[in-house]
Amino acid sequence: MEPTPFFIDGWLVSASEHTISRGEEIQRLEPKVMELLVYFVTRQGEVISRDELEDKVWHGALVGYDALTATIGKLRKALKDDTKNPRIIVTVPKRGYQLVAEITSVDNATSPATSPSVLDKDAAQIPGTQHRASFQFRKPLWIPTSLVMLVIILGTGLFLSMKDSRNNTPSILVLPIENMHKDKSYDVFLDGVTEDIITDLSRFSNLLVLASNTSFQYKDRNVTTTELLQELDIDYILKGSARRNKDVMRINLQLIDAKQGINLWAERYDRYTEEIFDLQDEIVTKVISRLNVGPKNKENTGTSKRATNNLQAYELFLEGQRLSRIQTKQTNQQARELYKQAINQDPEYGRAYGALAYTLALDYQHGWTETPVENLEHALQIAKKGVELNSHIPQTYWSLSYVYLRRKEYSTALDAAKKSINISPNYADGYALLGLISNGLGKTDQALEYIRKGKQLNPYYSWDYLFNEGFALYMKGRYKKAIKVLEQGEERNENAIPLKLVLAVCYLKINQLDEAQWKVEEIKTLNPATTIEHLSKTFTIQTQPYKDQYLDDLRKAGLPE
Repeated sequence: MEPTPFFIDGWLVSASEHTISRGEEIQRLEPKVMELLVYFVTRQGEVISRDELEDKVWHGALVGYDALTATIGKLRKALKDDTKNPRIIVTVPKRGYQLVAEITSVDNATSPATSPSVLDKDAAQIPGTQHRASFQFRKPLWIPTSLVMLVIILGTGLFLSMKDSRNNTPSILVLPIENMHKDKSYDVFLDGVTEDIITDLSRFSNLLVLASNTSFQYKDRNVTTTELLQELDIDYILKGSARRNKDVMRINLQLIDAKQGINLWAERYDRYTEEIFDLQDEIVTKVISRLNVGPKNKENTGTSKRATNNLQAYELFLEGQRLSRIQTKQTNQQARELYKQAINQDPEYGRAYGALAYTLALDYQHGWTETPVENLEHALQIAKKGVELNSHIPQTYWSLSYVYLRRKEYSTALDAAKKSINISPNYADGYALLGLISNGLGKTDQALEYIRKGKQLNPYYSWDYLFNEGFALYMKGRYKKAIKVLEQGEERNENAIPLKLVLAVCYLKINQLDEAQWKVEEIKTLNPATTIEHLSKTFTIQTQPYKDQYLDDLRKAGLPE
């Protein structure tokens, strides 16, 4: 059931039309943004945790950590709420979010173009408008009536034209396999299958495969081929659904030519669940055959060796991945335990070793361990083991590269990251990591080029892409441009400390000392362990003048020693 129209901070909200309006201004919100707003209003004044929002608004679906933060950022931006002095949605550190704005209902739905000033003047005369909104839902909010064309994605400026920069290489989007089973916990499994198909297709340099982070932006969205074509300018779409009955799984798949709007291939598979790994290989082979984009000479597709054939180990790993994306101390520890359990189920599971190594390196980076040197040494041993067990997938090399980078072994980190994209030329996170390493080496132009490539492959890129870009711009002295980029990153993840650190020094450089000090205060609240001493040990900048300048700027901004 949809709620009746209501007012919030002068905005008239019509959930049924997905619009907010004030005076002559009318904005259409994405379905998920509107659903989030309505849920906030039903819990007005209460602190709501991230877990609850993911459960109630995303209906328990597997979403990346950035998805919720980005959606809240879109909502704040639409309502013109100031994140520094919020009037509508307040972030409560370590607890969640709180809607603090006054809500008033409208007994008779008013046209979105009606001037709020007139309505406000007459509000006292309208019975029932001076109390908290009463909501009666008529149909699920997540069923969209229309979608916003994302020519500009989250305010990042001009959308990258993939067509021009990819030399006419055909592109494909793999949509999340839809779970038709009543048990929504099965989502995690199917999301893992989707990611594996994306990884396998990414090995082919003759095909541009959009990253999984972009694919999962469309989970539970009833989006048409036309709308996808408008948003991403893609050539092909692979979509499907699955239903599980005990140990048997039925998967329906379609390969669609987005430009012509026709099905190129469709097939139904009935398989035992433990056969899912062989089925993934079969699906990839069929897609590549239909698109006629087979491997170049001597190109290694690597699909012959699976990361694991143990279903229980696979499911433990996938749950670990879900927790790892949240990136808190607690969820990092929980993910680590799940990776250990996966390795116990399958001691040859190389990718689980790589993921385990990453959790240890993350502890080191954030100061979540009392034995940092030992942790990092242990992480290196485990990451090497992951590559030894499975050198055919990009993720194990990515983890090894990340550990080497945290150890400040830049040359070996660079080599490992390059191997990850040699295996999968479409591996967006590999390019993002190369950007981070290049920044550490002081090669800012190269860093910006790697980041550009990563953003091309992953149009719904996460906050760390923008952190890398912002830091490169800071080192180049382009402080105002860096601030613009970094503030966009905060819209994706307002709790990301690296973003706030670079924002603080950029504000300092343009003499906005109050803004710089405010960022430092936010950092101290989020993680008191973030100090000059800690950063001097863990921040990955090889070029000493850059490092000295960065730490000195943070000191001037007020970061404690």
